[in-house]
Amino acid sequence: QVRLVESGGGLVQAGGSLRLSCAASGRSLSSYAMGWFRQAPGKEREFVAAISTSGDNTDYADFVKGRFTISRDNAKNTVYLQMNSLKAEDTAVYYCAGRFAFNDNYYSTNYRYWGQGTQVTVSS
Repeated sequence: QVRLVESGGGLVQAGGSLRLSCAASGRSLSSYAMGWFRQAPGKEREFVAAISTSGDNTDYADFVKGRFTISRDNAKNTVYLQMNSLKAEDTAVYYCAGRFAFNDNYYSTNYRYWGQGTQVTVSS
């Protein structure tokens, strides 16, 4: 079983950038397609981005296209989410998640493994 730990969250001004990391332990991350989700207070968890096991394929929610980039380094057992041009509405707890397939990425129920989340707060 893989264990996922997110880091890199924090407080940033609107227009700024953050890079989130998701480090895996227990098993090689290369076996898993990975996704990032977020949940704002009072809202449901929503899909942000996903990446295939090799990193050759990515998928993004429309509201982050052109601003966020998902990537992975399987040698370091880590997945990243580079977030640029941050907006106040990006404020949320961000979670990474792992699964064995890369399809229907938007559905959180398709992901088997989850991290504990990292808080991102964007001040306007």
